[in-house]
Amino acid sequence: MGKISLVSAKYIVHASIAVEGMVDRPDVIGSVFGQTEGLLGSDLELRELQSSGRIGRIEVELSSKDGKTSGTISIPSSLDKTETALIAAAIETIERIGPCNAKVKVTMLEDVRAAKRGVVIDRAKALLSNLTHGTLPDSKDIKEKVSTAVRVADIVSYGKDKLPAGPEVKDSESVILVEGRADVINLLRYDIKNAVAMNGTSVPETVISLSKVKEVIVFLDGDRGGDLILRELKAVAEIEFVARAPDGKEVEEITHKEIHQALRNKIKFETAIDNLGTPNQKFSERSRRTDTRARPQTRERTSRFSRDRKEFKPRERREFKPRERRDFQPRERSFDRPLRIPVAQREKFTKLMDELKGSKEAYLLDGKSNVLGKVPTKEIGSTIKDIGRSANTILIDGSLTKDILESAEVARIKYLIGTKSYLKDVRSRVKVLTRKDLQQ
Repeated sequence: MGKISLVSAKYIVHASIAVEGMVDRPDVIGSVFGQTEGLLGSDLELRELQSSGRIGRIEVELSSKDGKTSGTISIPSSLDKTETALIAAAIETIERIGPCNAKVKVTMLEDVRAAKRGVVIDRAKALLSNLTHGTLPDSKDIKEKVSTAVRVADIVSYGKDKLPAGPEVKDSESVILVEGRADVINLLRYDIKNAVAMNGTSVPETVISLSKVKEVIVFLDGDRGGDLILRELKAVAEIEFVARAPDGKEVEEITHKEIHQALRNKIKFETAIDNLGTPNQKFSERSRRTDTRARPQTRERTSRFSRDRKEFKPRERREFKPRERRDFQPRERSFDRPLRIPVAQREKFTKLMDELKGSKEAYLLDGKSNVLGKVPTKEIGSTIKDIGRSANTILIDGSLTKDILESAEVARIKYLIGTKSYLKDVRSRVKVLTRKDLQQ
């Protein structure tokens, strides 16, 4: 009877052999059939199983050294797992191969279907990804992409510091001063075109000059960083009003309703300075109650003194001495200071950049410089949006572009490092570096 080829192997028996002598492949195969014959009964006879196609071709690989032979045996099986395990155990009973003593040890029973299942899952993921990217977006997504592109195109560079600003800053009588480029983009989304960004907590010369000729409304985030900016502005600029985003939120993420509510509740700059450190929810409420509380206290104090004029003794008037005016010396701006990165962090960045060399991929690191993930360079923009603000540093094996910088600003990335950069004279809260900068 001729042999029937194995239709589909479910399992593969892998075994190792060690022979105390020189033998050939036919000797090993003969021993496998001969020494297991009749051991498990007629139903599990290897010759019959191979003839019926339930056991496949036995593969043997041998190597000889110093008069001894070693190698491996592979037996494909379409039997169930119990019968395959019995065949594997029977193989281990072989004690001689040819004229030499031998030892056979089963090293593994491989489930072929598990390996195929992994390949199927990976291929299904790839097909699903292609289907998702190829699907047409709905009308809302299309309109959002178009309007975002228009808003970004509307941003201009204002003044000698080239600050990101809306197109109407130059002609408007009043301007809204915000912290960063992302804040300007969000205001443009709701058709507010007279905003200009400081790009950091240090006040640029352009803002100082602008505050002398226009009415300036400072629109700050609802966090402690806004208090620091107020103190900085108090020292160097002339500000009229202050508006704050809701507590814990940033200007770049608040809605149309929240923006207009914050601007309607703006207060005088002097009042904002007095209220530093108070909860943001009571920001405008405290200022509206200040004048109404003062009047009854004044009337009460006047009426009390009028009842008993004899006891009232006015204070002595001190002679007014004007303070000596000091010449203004602008503070050193953050983007003019030399960038200092700790040595250990610099070394880790350099090591990771070496690992990325030639891969066209990018690393995302957290605040402790631990790797969060590795993605292709062309997917870095969408990846930043997906992970939110958990990343602190991005290392890219490629060029740094304006689109990548904008995504990094929205995600509050601290360091953006690439092999080279097309970003020249760009002022941003993100520290833009290249591979050469890490070596200086």
